[in-house]
Amino acid sequence: MSIYDFEVATISGDRQTLENYKGQVLLIVNTATKCGFAPQFDGLEKLHETYRDKGLAVLGFPSSQFMNQELADNADIAEACKLNHGVTFPLFSKIDVNGESAHPLFKYLSSEAPGALGTKRIKWNFTKFLVDRDGKVVKRFAPADTPEKIEAHIKALLEN
Repeated sequence: MSIYDFEVATISGDRQTLENYKGQVLLIVNTATKCGFAPQFDGLEKLHETYRDKGLAVLGFPSSQFMNQELADNADIAEACKLNHGVTFPLFSKIDVNGESAHPLFKYLSSEAPGALGTKRIKWNFTKFLVDRDGKVVKRFAPADTPEKIEAHIKALLEN
């Protein structure tokens, strides 16, 4: 299975596959608007604005699996991201990222790029996965890895 085969629902509920992003570098992030890492939305938006015309797609997947730090309603999530952080990059419907109910995309990402000590579990909100233009998951970044810290990795993939 390719990353482009996964079906996802946009924040407004429209279903699509990741085929729409084929040929782009992807930064896939599990997000939460009430998390202490939520200021990273600003850095993610800056990456989106800076590199979208060069082939980067930042994709945000809200999740409440970590201390219930996400709003209940997708419309409220979208509004909070826009009002508080100016988010214009694509957001998707709230999902689980761990356990039996984890979205298949995150099961795939976790198996392709395990975390510290080979763990496949997502550690916390704002875990980031970097995918190259060919759809290969190349790196997992920890929640504390800021968008600014991973920018060089993104630039390197965009230049290839």
